[in-house]
Amino acid sequence: MAKYETMLITSATLDEEATAALVGKFKSLIEANGTIDAIDEWGKRRLAYPINDETEGVYTVINFTSAPEFPAELDRVYKITEGVMRSLIVAKED
Repeated sequence: MAKYETMLITSATLDEEATAALVGKFKSLIEANGTIDAIDEWGKRRLAYPINDETEGVYTVINFTSAPEFPAELDRVYKITEGVMRSLIVAKED
């Protein structure tokens, strides 16, 4: 098991319920394959540069522990999910 941190930027055009459902989907996926250590919801922030003509996004940071194979699957799901603008998964040092 290894420790990871993922940052997820979802579209600000989604309403609060849709954003919560999207983040909840990823929380349940992570819980099914590991354990969540902490969740930090930053809320709506201005982007450094426009992405798909959007200037704001909703930021969520999740710290989790899982097997080393899982982050690749999580990244694949991020890329095929509508509403996810950007994502990043980083392995943390012990």
